[in-house]
Amino acid sequence: MHLVFKCAERWGIIELGKNPVSLVRVKNASKRLKRPRVLDVAEYFELLKHLDEPHRTMVLVAQCLGLRVSEILGLQWGDFSFENRSVLVQRSVVGGRVDDVKTEYSKDDVPLDDRLAEALLSWRAASFFPRDTDWVFANPVTGRPYHQESLRKRQLQRAAKLAGLGEDIGWHTFRHTYRSWLDETGAPMKVQQELMRHASIQTTMNVYGRAMTETKRRANSQVVGLVFGPNSQHSPENTGVATVQ
Repeated sequence: MHLVFKCAERWGIIELGKNPVSLVRVKNASKRLKRPRVLDVAEYFELLKHLDEPHRTMVLVAQCLGLRVSEILGLQWGDFSFENRSVLVQRSVVGGRVDDVKTEYSKDDVPLDDRLAEALLSWRAASFFPRDTDWVFANPVTGRPYHQESLRKRQLQRAAKLAGLGEDIGWHTFRHTYRSWLDETGAPMKVQQELMRHASIQTTMNVYGRAMTETKRRANSQVVGLVFGPNSQHSPENTGVATVQ
């Protein structure tokens, strides 16, 4: 079809450089056919029990930060500022290929809760690749990031099956769940937009200023409190963060 349309351009049948299907509209093409899966806290903990490292820490990062799996695979240790409790999301890895993040708005610093920082530092101490320039979740054989589809099939879906959660669990499940749990904490919509790093939830939302860093940090810590539970060394009771009922 590409050759056909190029030929049509040369013959002057269609406008040069214009996408011939740009005006085509397919009814319901953008409509979501299936409601995204969202985990409750009990389901999440059950899934976590069936994951080994580094996949367990990957899922912790996914649920504590709401990152896309391509962004998780694109993390390097140098992206973390453990002193300032933040991490810069600045690249993605898809199919082993390093690329930019999905949108300009996706490139941003996100808050790093003490409990997640502790889990990450524990993994760093056990990792074969602990340098700042190393990938956080590298294949121990190649030193390169894992392939997300292989992780989903061999690790995530295996754990989901063992946990009795069915077969509709994917990496994006945690991003949907993160958004749902933010709602449960009562986080303002503007804060949710910034934590999700969406370009816009509603156009009118963009006329307001950026959410305060501490407000974002508190909202994020509410979700992390659900992830780690009340028995963590850095439980909400010990950090002054209210527990979501």
